[in-house]
Amino acid sequence: MNTTQTYTVTGMSCGHCESAIRAEVSEIAGVTGIEVDAQSGRLALTSERPIDDAEVITAVDEAGYAAVRS
Repeated sequence: MNTTQTYTVTGMSCGHCESAIRAEVSEIAGVTGIEVDAQSGRLALTSERPIDDAEVITAVDEAGYAAVRS
Protein backbone atom coordinates (compact mmCIF):
# COMPACT_ATOMS: atom_id res chain seq x y z
CA MET A 1 0.00 0.00 0.00
CA ASN A 2 1.49 3.33 -1.08
CA THR A 3 0.96 6.50 0.91
CA THR A 4 1.35 10.11 -0.24
CA GLN A 5 2.48 12.93 2.00
CA THR A 6 2.63 16.60 1.02
CA TYR A 7 4.70 19.45 2.42
CA THR A 8 5.05 23.16 1.85
CA VAL A 9 8.67 24.14 1.27
CA THR A 10 9.95 27.69 1.61
CA GLY A 11 12.99 29.13 -0.09
CA MET A 12 12.80 27.25 -3.40
CA SER A 13 13.08 29.34 -6.56
CA CYS A 14 14.46 27.16 -9.36
CA GLY A 15 15.16 23.73 -10.77
CA HIS A 16 18.42 23.49 -8.81
CA CYS A 17 16.42 23.92 -5.60
CA GLU A 18 14.08 21.12 -6.69
CA SER A 19 17.04 18.84 -7.49
CA ALA A 20 18.71 19.48 -4.13
CA ILE A 21 15.53 18.59 -2.24
CA ARG A 22 14.85 15.56 -4.44
CA ALA A 23 18.39 14.25 -3.77
CA GLU A 24 18.05 14.52 0.01
CA VAL A 25 14.51 13.13 0.26
CA SER A 26 15.39 10.20 -2.04
CA GLU A 27 17.79 8.95 0.64
CA ILE A 28 14.90 8.24 3.04
CA ALA A 29 14.23 4.50 3.16
CA GLY A 30 10.87 3.54 1.69
CA VAL A 31 10.38 6.60 -0.54
CA THR A 32 9.26 5.46 -4.00
CA GLY A 33 8.36 8.77 -5.67
CA ILE A 34 9.12 12.47 -5.25
CA GLU A 35 7.50 15.50 -6.86
CA VAL A 36 8.97 18.91 -6.13
CA ASP A 37 7.63 22.18 -7.57
CA ALA A 38 9.52 25.38 -6.83
CA GLN A 39 6.74 27.54 -8.32
CA SER A 40 4.12 26.31 -5.84
CA GLY A 41 6.52 25.43 -3.02
CA ARG A 42 5.09 21.91 -2.91
CA LEU A 43 6.82 18.64 -2.10
CA ALA A 44 4.86 15.41 -2.48
CA LEU A 45 6.35 12.04 -1.74
CA THR A 46 5.02 8.56 -2.25
CA SER A 47 6.25 5.77 -0.03
CA GLU A 48 5.74 2.12 0.83
CA ARG A 49 4.87 3.13 4.40
CA PRO A 50 4.09 6.39 6.19
CA ILE A 51 7.32 8.34 6.65
CA ASP A 52 7.94 10.22 9.88
CA ASP A 53 7.50 13.95 9.20
CA ALA A 54 10.72 14.66 11.11
CA GLU A 55 12.70 12.57 8.59
CA VAL A 56 11.32 14.56 5.67
CA ILE A 57 11.73 17.93 7.37
CA THR A 58 15.33 17.04 8.30
CA ALA A 59 16.10 15.99 4.71
CA VAL A 60 14.69 19.26 3.35
CA ASP A 61 16.68 21.16 5.98
CA GLU A 62 19.84 19.33 4.86
CA ALA A 63 19.17 20.65 1.35
CA GLY A 64 19.01 24.18 2.77
CA TYR A 65 15.25 24.76 2.86
CA ALA A 66 12.39 24.63 5.36
CA ALA A 67 9.31 22.42 5.16
CA VAL A 68 6.04 21.92 7.01
CA ARG A 69 3.43 19.21 6.50
CA SER A 70 0.50 20.46 4.48
